[in-house]
Amino acid sequence: MKKKTVLCFFGTRPEAIKMAPVVARLKKESALRVKVAVSAQHRGMLDQVLSLFGLSSDADLDVMRPGQSLFDVTSRVLRGVEPVLDRFRPDLVLVHGDTTTTLSGALGAFYRRIPVGHVEAGLRTHDLSRPFPEEANRRLTDALSSLCFAPTSEARRNLLNENVASSRIFVTGNTVIDALQATAMKPRSVRSPSLKKAVAAIDRAKGRTVLLTAHRRENFGRPFAEAFAEIRRLSVEMADVHWIYPVHPNPNVLKDARRHLAGRPNIHLVEPLDYSDLVLVLQRSTLVVTDSGGLQEEAPSLGKPVLVLRDVTERPEAVRAGTVALVGTDKDKIASAVRRLLRDPRAHARMANAVNPYGDGRASERIVQAVKYFLGLSRARPAPFGGRR
Repeated sequence: MKKKTVLCFFGTRPEAIKMAPVVARLKKESALRVKVAVSAQHRGMLDQVLSLFGLSSDADLDVMRPGQSLFDVTSRVLRGVEPVLDRFRPDLVLVHGDTTTTLSGALGAFYRRIPVGHVEAGLRTHDLSRPFPEEANRRLTDALSSLCFAPTSEARRNLLNENVASSRIFVTGNTVIDALQATAMKPRSVRSPSLKKAVAAIDRAKGRTVLLTAHRRENFGRPFAEAFAEIRRLSVEMADVHWIYPVHPNPNVLKDARRHLAGRPNIHLVEPLDYSDLVLVLQRSTLVVTDSGGLQEEAPSLGKPVLVLRDVTERPEAVRAGTVALVGTDKDKIASAVRRLLRDPRAHARMANAVNPYGDGRASERIVQAVKYFLGLSRARPAPFGGRR
């Protein structure tokens, strides 16, 4: 039997983390020819992840340019993916999540009449402006996809409400839990020089750690300025608590981070971390404050409460489960929630011990079984995560 070709296409650090276990699992299937193409929308951060998981690309579009706009990335990825599709002639293209690379890759495959499988489908805030442009990217990608791999039953309901046929939807859990579990089990030490310095300072002070991440476009400008100013005030108020912030390289983030957070001995502005270092910081943190989507899934798996610097989230399951709380960028909400979780052990324990709804570490296996089913290599539709088809 001729092998079926599956092309995995991604371009940013979060996509690479969540697709790495899928690629690894696909490559165990003798009936599949697996190819990896990257856009390199995030060049350095993408390369870190490829190295960590031992992945190499079969095609690299290398689209990243200084000061690139959404127009630039979209057009370069769409133009660049065309010869890749013509070269490999895949039977299925897998994309992930909600980035500009995701949408452009799915659109390119659609133009070539190649089926698309969307990993992490069905996430919704139901507000096209938050997050921007990710909410539009994922909705459009789902519309173009023949296979929608929904991480939860709620994501499945979102798809059904948009008239996506139930036969196209597979509830799998989230592959980030697969990646997190694999990384957390590996023996490793801190790799980042700036993080080593921060960890040494925290260990000398015998302080607690809060992981801070912030990069969303809708928070650029005044929202970041107000949130960062409040975090600085909290760092003065609670001098025994150390904040580690891997600062995103976007100039809109760097400017406000340096202006409001630099110069405090218990705020450590470090370089963007590879995934291994990020997991190490997660493991030692008491609390996570973030506007990231992935950390809303990862941190609860390690028993870490999460405060989200957003007013809405496409991951409401964790809010209902009690592992995550939305605080937006309002200074009073941020201060109140941080104080409560750092000063009240019972409040912290309630969030830390809540059940994570996002996965069991077998999402990649379910995705691969669904791919085989779709390509006619298996007659059995895979059992869903959480018991819902």
